Amino acid sequence: MAAFAHSAPCWVDVQLPDLEAGKRFYGELFGWTFRPGEEMEGGGPGVDALSGGKLVAALAAKRDGRMPTAWGIYFATDDIAATVTRIRQAGGQVITEPVRVGSAGVLAQAADPGGAVFGLWQAGDRSGFQKQNEPGSFCWTEVYTRQKDRVDAFYERVFGFRGTDLGAAGMGESGGGESGTGEPGTGGSGSTEAGTGEPGTDESETPESPESETPESGPVESGIGGSGADMPGTDFRMWSPAGTEPGPDTAIGGRSVITDAFPAEMPSYFLNYFAVADCDATAEAGVHLGGRVSVPPFEIPYGRMAVLHDNQGAEFAVLQPPVSR
Repeated sequence: MAAFAHSAPCWVDVQLPDLEAGKRFYGELFGWTFRPGEEMEGGGPGVDALSGGKLVAALAAKRDGRMPTAWGIYFATDDIAATVTRIRQAGGQVITEPVRVGSAGVLAQAADPGGAVFGLWQAGDRSGFQKQNEPGSFCWTEVYTRQKDRVDAFYERVFGFRGTDLGAAGMGESGGGESGTGEPGTGGSGSTEAGTGEPGTDESETPESPESETPESGPVESGIGGSGADMPGTDFRMWSPAGTEPGPDTAIGGRSVITDAFPAEMPSYFLNYFAVADCDATAEAGVHLGGRVSVPPFEIPYGRMAVLHDNQGAEFAVLQPPVSR
């Protein structure tokens, strides 16, 4: 499996209190099957999730109840030591120093200046996703923050992202960077805080996710998830990786703003999206399986989406691409 380009989202995983309950939920919701995953020293048990026999994510049992029940995103790097150095220089925090996960690769975890946690992965035998942008697999990620200026500069410096501001700045007008007007699910590429290691198995302690504090509408309304690309007054920045031609075909994620309309205790976090064939049916199934819908299905310029919490509280979004005419 070919390595991911530097800075591309390459893996997602989730920390859960009850691993078996998580397998039942996601197995039925997305049709995932599971196999034992590699464990890091001191970590809890974990499983790889597969869709059609291809790796798409990992689930892990929390080793500490104080850890967040949350989906985590990992970005690929070809030099994890250098990326960790840039994170510190750009005002971020390194939570987990680079650690080798057998022959699979090297992992680290960090937080941006606003406190949103993400992972780094330098591939060894495992590169990351074997399937994405198809039903049952990852397709998009976006960070929600209150410190947009510091966070924008951070990701541009650490990963070389090139950004275009949408909404208030106008569709396609360049902001601090120069990227195109990306969209969920087209970047060939994730919510939150904490990872489970190898892409799939580390369990470093991280800040609580906003799963219980998110208002019904959620801050997602100011991002791609809330059609920020076509709503005047919104503040959303799209990301394209360094070395790519900025535009919809290269966008891999974005940044939205948590406004004062939301509780001050709501932390910054990443929201990860999974592609689905039928958004409404997926949302209904999530509730039937014991989860809940925090943002009901609605149309955005890039399809139809909803935000859900699983049966243990982990938040994620689903996106049904528009039907080709």
